[in-house]
Amino acid sequence: MGKIIRPTYPMEFSVGLLLLIFVLSSFLSSQIFDVSWRELTEGSNVFFGMFLVGTAVIIMVLILWEEFLFPVKFKHSEGEVVFRNHRTKLKTQVVFYLAIPVIFTFIYFNFDIKHVRFFIWAAICISAPVAGKLISGIKNYNDFLKLTDDTIEYKNNEKEGILPVKDIQHITLVKDDQSHLHKIGVAMTNNNQVMIDLDEMELEAYYATIDKFISVHYKRFLK
Repeated sequence: MGKIIRPTYPMEFSVGLLLLIFVLSSFLSSQIFDVSWRELTEGSNVFFGMFLVGTAVIIMVLILWEEFLFPVKFKHSEGEVVFRNHRTKLKTQVVFYLAIPVIFTFIYFNFDIKHVRFFIWAAICISAPVAGKLISGIKNYNDFLKLTDDTIEYKNNEKEGILPVKDIQHITLVKDDQSHLHKIGVAMTNNNQVMIDLDEMELEAYYATIDKFISVHYKRFLK
């Protein structure tokens, strides 16, 4: 079972924030449509288009703010702990994402729009999730770090290995300028040097937990 390691905002606050974003984005999206304010106030199907734009913005926010639907967890069982990209999360995000271009395509063919503003809104909603989350998630889909009392197992794209704990000489925790763990250096008794690049594995959310686990379970190896 996964264990939540970083609490999210209270549900009431999160839902309220999403509703606020939806209302504001729906209201502001009126600038996309080629319709006068008088026509808008007298009743128009543009309201449906504004609702769709607000929905697209909320989908974008849910992908970028992934902890709302997918709190950061790690898999913990007897004698082992596994840190990895949440695969179900990524699949769900991709499905959600596909709805965004569908929404804007529907608006494009069914409403009178102001093209420049429309394409600006569409570009932001379509590109932000890709740049912010989806590319790194897909790139690191199979990456993981598995720590047990007997082995350290890892995979980082084409770089992977299983390190028996009994053959470890010492472990070096490499940290950045803010003292955040981002690499693990492992020296083996056969003089092999292994560098586990956590910063290339989309494991940023787990750094503190990994640091704590190693400091407790592999304390005798720390240099």
